[in-house]
Amino acid sequence: MRIYKIKVNGKAYEVKVCGITEVEPVEVKTVKGEVPAKAAAPVKEEVKASSPTPAAGKSIDSPMQGNILDVKVKVGDTVKVGQTVVILEAMKLENEIKSQVEGKVIEIKVTKGQPVNAKAQLIILG
Repeated sequence: MRIYKIKVNGKAYEVKVCGITEVEPVEVKTVKGEVPAKAAAPVKEEVKASSPTPAAGKSIDSPMQGNILDVKVKVGDTVKVGQTVVILEAMKLENEIKSQVEGKVIEIKVTKGQPVNAKAQLIILG
């Protein structure tokens, strides 16, 4: 989780932001303890993973639009949490897409050089 301090229309707010796999309430409040103008209490919002997983396994999805530079695994490989599975170029930056789950690679949905959209399935783990 990361905590940011931002200013909106001259008012300072403290915002807690969870990662994609973290599921916990996110709270927004002003830095000085003031309540945002449009709410009677600090705003709370649940963060949930929204990508569907196929019945056959767990999906590793693209977090953003870009081009596949390299696929670091092959069918049959065992993947551990945190292991880089794909290198994705987005906005001239190379992004390592890491697995959030363990499993065996049962299908690779992308190839080197292929453009992908955000939330596109890259790898299926069994």
